[in-house]
Amino acid sequence: MSTPEIQMKIALWRQKTKDKTITLDEMKEAILLLRQGRVSVMGPKAKAKKPSKSADDLLNELDAM
Repeated sequence: MSTPEIQMKIALWRQKTKDKTITLDEMKEAILLLRQGRVSVMGPKAKAKKPSKSADDLLNELDAM
């Protein structure tokens, strides 16, 4: 479940994305935070498909841009 602080961050990131002012570090933070929430929602019983790339690999690709 999202806290008010997380909701505020998401709203800020959305606005910065619309304004095209979001930084690479903010994008990384958003990805990690949103991914963390997704994993916690799945719970231990859910079978997750193996991702084709790890989150670290995807973030490293952002650095290479």
